[in-house]
Amino acid sequence: MASLHRLRLCQPRGIAISHLHTSSRASAKQHYKMLVLGGGSGGICMSARMKRLFGADNVAVVEPSEVHYYQPIWTLVGAGAKTVASSARPTASIMPSGVKWVKSKVQEINPDKNSVLIEDGTEISYDYLIVALGLQLHYEKIKGLPEAFEHPKIGSNYSVETVEKTWKALQDFKEGNAIFTFPNTPVKCAGAPQKIMYLTDAYLRKTGKRAKANVIYNTSLPVLFGIKKYADTLWDIVKTRDLQINLRHNLIEVRPDKQEAVFENLDKPGETKVFEYEMLHVTPPMGPSLVVKGSPLADENGWLDLNKDTLQHSKYPNVFGIGDCTSLPTAKTGAAVAAQSAVLHRTISKLVKNQKPDKKYDGYTSCPLVTSYNTVVLAEFDYNGQPLETFPINQAKERRLMYYMKADVMPHLYWHGLLRGLWGGPGPYRKLLHLGMK
Repeated sequence: MASLHRLRLCQPRGIAISHLHTSSRASAKQHYKMLVLGGGSGGICMSARMKRLFGADNVAVVEPSEVHYYQPIWTLVGAGAKTVASSARPTASIMPSGVKWVKSKVQEINPDKNSVLIEDGTEISYDYLIVALGLQLHYEKIKGLPEAFEHPKIGSNYSVETVEKTWKALQDFKEGNAIFTFPNTPVKCAGAPQKIMYLTDAYLRKTGKRAKANVIYNTSLPVLFGIKKYADTLWDIVKTRDLQINLRHNLIEVRPDKQEAVFENLDKPGETKVFEYEMLHVTPPMGPSLVVKGSPLADENGWLDLNKDTLQHSKYPNVFGIGDCTSLPTAKTGAAVAAQSAVLHRTISKLVKNQKPDKKYDGYTSCPLVTSYNTVVLAEFDYNGQPLETFPINQAKERRLMYYMKADVMPHLYWHGLLRGLWGGPGPYRKLLHLGMK
């Protein structure tokens, strides 16, 4: 039951570690030139960049977790191709040296006072604020969850507490329905709910169980994937591999004792359908950070209200944001964070010199759609849903090279490039590879 409590809080487990940078639960210094909220990918990469801009002593990061996870690899962990351990590093090891790590949760943001309240009641003031608090997982919005995770045959690649349960359910599969869900909310890494479906299909074929399986993807969306170029490829894969797609189906209840999942038909309100499952992968409903939602920084839907070009707050000029917590109308991915970090760095460096921001974020994001244990369709696109591909080849095709990038190159780029503030996305390389053309 302890793991269920952690799931409700959406907080990963901590481990005892030692570190060289300054860390405190309530640092003696109460004011920082640059305060960063959140120690995920956006918070760490921006703190590294801001250290170079302002000096380490002038930058602080508020983050409670002792462990930092590279979450994109959890797709492969759920399919048995990688380990959870490979996705984890002590937060101390990736925190920029010299930057102040305030090991606490953010309780309240007061932008009118240029201050933040942390969990122990300490107030920290700032000249500039970067909000990188991510989003909130809401397993509890599905009846029967998170308690159902105590039962076998059900997992989720969206939490460190449940990703290994996906692999266990896949290994234990005998015959029946393998069901994969996509919720009726914004999500991070919108391709992940179907990636595990393709990997499950591949695993069942490899182990001789596919003939006795129905592989079913129930999505709340009216499309398989939002960008037509890549969706066309995915539909071809679905037909070739005999995968069942049910659009506009939203998971509302799990009955683990009966191995039943209940879905509502979003096109016919009030109509529900019960599916029996031998394996169930749940993508939870997601929503904005509760701290952001409860602050003056939020838009009407609770997301951090930013200028989509400069990543500066729409109302408070000394507040900025990055990543999943923002209102930016693009897919919430690690690739988006990388591209945003370069633009945000440029925006802030201009503003501190009283100059006008001169670089615009084009909405670049990427989704490596894993379609088997050795192939990936690398989707890259912008705010307008137009492909914005790095390589001068048709990326809508399944390719082994792209799987290698997903499984081995991108993790290295994450730990040693992005988190150190040295990787701002593939934009410059795209121009080079396309001979200067977009």
